[in-house]
Order: sequence, then structure tokens, then C-alpha cells
Amino acid sequence: MERFIVVDYDAGNLTSVLNAFAHLGVAVKASRDPKEIAEADRLVFPGVGAAKSSMETLEKSGIGKAISQVVARKCPVLGICIGCQIILESSEEDGGVNTLGLIGGKAVRFREEAGIKIPHMGWNQVHFLRRHPIFDGIPDDSDFYFVHSFHPDEIRAENALAETTYGSQKFVSALGCENLVATQFHLEKSGDVGLQVLKNFSAWSGVC
Repeated sequence: MERFIVVDYDAGNLTSVLNAFAHLGVAVKASRDPKEIAEADRLVFPGVGAAKSSMETLEKSGIGKAISQVVARKCPVLGICIGCQIILESSEEDGGVNTLGLIGGKAVRFREEAGIKIPHMGWNQVHFLRRHPIFDGIPDDSDFYFVHSFHPDEIRAENALAETTYGSQKFVSALGCENLVATQFHLEKSGDVGLQVLKNFSAWSGVC
């Protein structure tokens, strides 16, 4: 039986993710055991919160290293929200922090501008830059749910899967490289389209 793990590292939103997979009838297990996580065949890395506190937890617990090992074994890995930022090389949050460095890029804060509020909260369109198996059956420019003040930046063109515009600011809202894929938007809060992406990920081989 496939070992499908959802990482539990006290970053919030775990229950919503587990409920989404339960609704789909997909068997997953929440774990905070680095050994069990490192042996996963498929991994979801969700969460909300701050990059610095998340990294401190990941480093102290050994979970960060375990996630890197799963990625290195070419197993399918999905990051959601803070999970999308933590896989980058660094974040400007909390004065700057080095993150897992699994894919090139950094997390930066939205610029203040008239007509928008930070955090970016609510439904917004996601425009696909290139198709990926986890987005099979999802119409381009579908609305997904966002809650964030920081977003991926300096993402290589070949790793940028989708973009979203907030005010005058366009940012990469989904990214991926080989067996690693991540969304800034909350799949577990995005209704039917979010559930479809989670279903697609649960069947994805990890090969684009």
C-alpha cells in the first residue's frame, strides 16, 4: 500500500487538508515523525503561518531534512501556501530567513498600493502558463482561494506553472520542477476545483 503522508508540523490548516482527502476517499496519514515522513511514497506539505517559525520547527524536528529526502527520491511532493514558500531558497519574512532550497526563488511581500489590502485574501483567478498533470480537467483562469502576504518571486520560467494578478502585481501562484509541485493558493479551501487538483495529485506519478 502506498505511504501517502501529510506533514504535520504545527503550521495550521492540517485538519482542512485531511478532510479534503477524506472527502475524496483518498487514504492519507498525518505524521510528524521524520523517519516516517522520509519513507513516504507521496507527500503533501501544507500550512499557514510565518516562514521563520516554520523553518525553526522543521529544522529542530528533522522534518525539513525528511522532506528533502522524499524529493530526492523522486516521489511526488505537493506544497500548499506556506509549503509553497518554504520550498524556495529564502523568504523576506521576519527580517529574512533561509528556507529549504528545493527549488530556485524567494518569497517576497506584496508592495503596498492603492486599492488592495495585504494580506491578499479571497478568491482570485489562476492563469496557467503551462499545463501540468495536477491541473488536468481544470479550466484556465479558474478561481482559487488565497490567504497570504508573501508570494514566490524570481522563479525560473520553466518552473512557473501559473500566475495570478493582485492589484497591479503579477506573481507566480503555482510552480513545479520534476516531482515537486506547489501552489500558493489553498487547494483545500477552493471548492470543487481545489478538490480536483488534490485528486489529480493523488494519482500523479511524479513525472511531467
